[in-house]
Amino acid sequence: MNRQGPPDKQGLYDPKFEHDSCGIGFVVDLKGRVSHEFVEMGVEMLLNLSHRGACGCEENTGDGAGLLLQLPHSFFSSYCLDLGIQLPAKGKYGVGMIFLPEDSKYRLKCETLLEKVVVEEGQEVLGWRSVPVDDSLLGPTAKSCQPVIRQIFIGSNQLESGQKFERRLYIIRRRIENLIQSLDIPQSQIFYVASLSSRTIVYKGMLRADQMTSFYPDLLASSMETGFAMVHSRFSTNTFPSWSRAHPYRYICHNGEINTLQGNINWMKSRETLFKSDLLGKHLPKILPVIDPKGSDSSMFDNTLEMLFMAGRSLPHSLMMMIPEPWNRDPEMSPERRAFYEYHACLMEPWDGPASIAFTDGLYVGAVLDRNGLRPARYYITTEGQMIMSSEVGVLDISPQKVQLKGRLQPGRMLLVDIKKGRIFSDKELKESASKAKPYGKWIRDHLIPLDNLPTGENVKMLEPAHLRLLQQIFGYTHEDLTLLIAPMANSGNEMIGSMGTDTPLALLSERPQLLYNYFKQLFAQVTNPPVDAIREALVMSIRTNLGSEGNLLNPQPESARQIKLLSPIVSRDELEKLRCLNGEGQGGFSTAVLPTVFKVEEEGLELAMKQLCHAASKAVTKGHQILILSDRSVDRTTAPIPALLAVAGVHHHLIREGKRAFTSLIIESGEPREIHHFALLIGYGAAAVSPYLALETITDMTRD
Repeated sequence: MNRQGPPDKQGLYDPKFEHDSCGIGFVVDLKGRVSHEFVEMGVEMLLNLSHRGACGCEENTGDGAGLLLQLPHSFFSSYCLDLGIQLPAKGKYGVGMIFLPEDSKYRLKCETLLEKVVVEEGQEVLGWRSVPVDDSLLGPTAKSCQPVIRQIFIGSNQLESGQKFERRLYIIRRRIENLIQSLDIPQSQIFYVASLSSRTIVYKGMLRADQMTSFYPDLLASSMETGFAMVHSRFSTNTFPSWSRAHPYRYICHNGEINTLQGNINWMKSRETLFKSDLLGKHLPKILPVIDPKGSDSSMFDNTLEMLFMAGRSLPHSLMMMIPEPWNRDPEMSPERRAFYEYHACLMEPWDGPASIAFTDGLYVGAVLDRNGLRPARYYITTEGQMIMSSEVGVLDISPQKVQLKGRLQPGRMLLVDIKKGRIFSDKELKESASKAKPYGKWIRDHLIPLDNLPTGENVKMLEPAHLRLLQQIFGYTHEDLTLLIAPMANSGNEMIGSMGTDTPLALLSERPQLLYNYFKQLFAQVTNPPVDAIREALVMSIRTNLGSEGNLLNPQPESARQIKLLSPIVSRDELEKLRCLNGEGQGGFSTAVLPTVFKVEEEGLELAMKQLCHAASKAVTKGHQILILSDRSVDRTTAPIPALLAVAGVHHHLIREGKRAFTSLIIESGEPREIHHFALLIGYGAAAVSPYLALETITDMTRD
């Protein structure tokens, strides 16, 4: 099989659902030393993490392994002289590790296009180097899709260095990644930029850990010196291995999975229309879209982290936004740190899931753990001045007498090492520094409005019993719904406990009408997530949500917090009326539009009704309404409701396609939802809040009876 990466979307398979689980680690010197010893230690770590990686039916075809190192200036200076390439001073040039098509015709096209982009961006192509590789130990599958691996050397014509030059290289890479699609390269031919930096370089591939040094003889050279080594051994679980999906990526390596991935992708796409950046300036359109849709969950996380970093935030700050610690109910958290997280919750949602992430920009190296602590991260500090962090103990053979300190990263915590100075920053120091950088508390107090502070809305009359029964019939309520679902939840405030499994036939096979929700099943984590206990983990869980338009993610301002704060996404009748009455006046200047989600079956039909609803939503956003209520309350004997899930999902994706989604929030006012599964789907597909008016009216009626 000569294929690079996973198969195309087909049947029930979609490559966007791929995740992986792996072994990670890094070793870093705390005395600012640069040595080949750290490459050797990185390789040893990788070998001792072999059991965390995997191979297919061919034991010599691995799922992936790799190392991320500091750019070895002495190594490249020596080897490039033999190639006639004169390298400038350290930091004044970048090296790209490029996977290229095996077919020389396509390879030449890729190289020519890359050189053209470099020149157009005002930089100089110093030359190319073919990376020596030995594939004699690789299995047939790995060989069948093996790319040609070359390094391009790019000099800074504008004498840029440091972060300015890194940003220029980032723009070059994103441009070539976007433009390469125009070459119409067959899927069997790979083009991939593993790294392009003046600080770091990545050696990786569809390899086993014990194949790294044999495949890449560069790693054995004594002049290959670094101050740290970050390593990754990939276990792609129920996914497809590939050369490009091996870790490390450009800034991270990741053990775990991002469970909220599809929502993260959609929301990032919707925010791109708001992007403005002083640092990226006119080059900003060149880096869009931020997320490469062909990547894995880890690579998409890396895409987003890189964008936040290149737009001016530090790596710790960016990671605090993407993987926030539990802050809503922590009584010991400082007000400044709580305000930091509350403010950034107005800008973006977490990338949530079990995750242990090692990260670096070549100057700093660190690690962060998800808020649940569902992946291990252990570290040692030795008397010889080295820090070793990994997903398990025993990755390096360190004598107990040489261990000065050992510990594990706690849930939601972070550590960081300044590689040159050898200084270790604690979680508290990092987060207190970031939280005090701006007056986030003042911004929140001035602009974020609790729902309780809004003026009272109009009184709404209770439904007459006859009309209530009609609505229950229209929305398919059954005796089971009343006695087994709604009543227990109303009595105890909890979902009724049932068996672990369910023998309910698939809605797809049913001959009776089914609610749209019934065609969806809960998506359990694919790898090793333990079940969530919401009682024990009350500190970790939060159902808070905000309403209103978002601000520019790349240039946060006080006004970015101008939103309405809800303590729960389920709103009562009175709370909904507060929101319904917003007319652009008063505190915050919020404005609400109500869009009916009902249609005349014989005259319009569902397809036409959805088109009209999406058009009305676009028009309302253009008029400046920051809140849209999609309501089927007007349903009667002559009309039918658009299924609430179809309505919210259709409007959500329509506004994303039009670049308007970040300007408004969607609220569902519907008689349909009455189960937790229903609410989860509505929120997952774009609703910021749900008002289940019929379920609430039904509870009142049951109480009265």
